[in-house]
Amino acid sequence: MAILQLASLSKSFGAVTVADALTYEVQQGQALGVIGPNGAGKTSMFNLITGTLAPDSGRVVFDGRDVTGLGAAARSRLGIARSFQVPQPFSHLTVFENAMVAATQAAGFWGREAEMLCLDVLERTGLMDKANRRAGGLTLLDRKRLELTRALCARPRLLLLDEIAGGLTEAECQSLVETIRDIHASGVSIIWIEHVVHALLAVVDRLVVIDYGRKIGEGDPRAVMASREVQEIYLGIEADA
Repeated sequence: MAILQLASLSKSFGAVTVADALTYEVQQGQALGVIGPNGAGKTSMFNLITGTLAPDSGRVVFDGRDVTGLGAAARSRLGIARSFQVPQPFSHLTVFENAMVAATQAAGFWGREAEMLCLDVLERTGLMDKANRRAGGLTLLDRKRLELTRALCARPRLLLLDEIAGGLTEAECQSLVETIRDIHASGVSIIWIEHVVHALLAVVDRLVVIDYGRKIGEGDPRAVMASREVQEIYLGIEADA
């Protein structure tokens, strides 16, 4: 069963097209990877899925319900959550307080129930020992982990990850991959945009390639990466070189 369906989703800003009849499905429990050059429309696609950007045409269907006309808050309550490419914590709040904002405002939990949810997620993301630290003083890895924490505290059924491995060392990246694997194993569906391809391939079941807002490839991750069009457009090399 599909948890998400994009049906001919299109969006343009003047002459710039960020989504060009984009169509694909994500099955319940699946991890889908998304790659493409800078400016391909990947983050705009997330904005269309979460409701922070309205499409010019097409539909977004979540768990069988057309949510195209719903705003971001309503979609969050239904179970769609995301991380951001550039971490955007409330810098003056502690790690735990950041998590509580997501648990209360996005997931609708309160009191002891919200606290227990946050503590559980902080344990899963490796931030329990930093729960009382100000978010503004965290390392890059821990800011990325906090992005993940806040998304998970929204109790998502569909988790959108936007280049969460970018800028990390190899060891940090591997640690983050293990955390994402655990999240996927728990049954959460994932769409992961990433330029660190080896991290992506360690987790995802399927891969979609986007260029100029248009889907140019989809299927088994390694088969897609080996295709001529992906090598020429995404990797920037001549396929027969």
